[in-house]
Amino acid sequence: MYRKSTRHRAFDPDPAAPETVCEMPGCTARAGYRAPRSRDSLNDYVWFCLDHVRDYNARWDYYKGMSPGQIEAHIRADTAWQRPSWKLGTRAQQGFSEEDVLDPLDLLSRRAKARAADQAATPKPPPPLRQPLSTLGLDWPVSLDDLKSRYKSLARQHHPDTNGGDKAAEERFKAVNIAYAVIRAHLRETTAEFATAKAG
Repeated sequence: MYRKSTRHRAFDPDPAAPETVCEMPGCTARAGYRAPRSRDSLNDYVWFCLDHVRDYNARWDYYKGMSPGQIEAHIRADTAWQRPSWKLGTRAQQGFSEEDVLDPLDLLSRRAKARAADQAATPKPPPPLRQPLSTLGLDWPVSLDDLKSRYKSLARQHHPDTNGGDKAAEERFKAVNIAYAVIRAHLRETTAEFATAKAG
């Protein structure tokens, strides 16, 4: 069964056209086709019949009255959707700010709030433990069992006997031992304080 198409064809009059006659002086045909009134008022239309809108469009010159420099500046602005642009690499020196990004759905703001909440919920290590934890590659909080397991792994890896007396491995082995001792002392002290408080 043949179904009649309801799609608007290219040369059909605009369905939103006002009930008026063509604005070309002397023409009494129905106005069904729009054209922009001027370069500065692209959403303000004049309404013509089909013959006169074709004539109007054939004579339309968007850049009429502009100098070559103004035309070039306008074309360059259009390539960036009328938004400001900078020479590659110059903005990086100023640092990135999420405030500079158009974010109508507020995605960046919500992400920043979630990140802040995660940071607040994650306990931070005591300042004296930050370097030792970094040396051992551990996150805070850490259990005594995890500490011992990590220490054994690194001690085997960097022990001078395993590395043929390599000086760099020996220095790394010393740093691992110091870091392990500092964290273990803190964990044992904290455990003892907790046990005393609980007993009291």
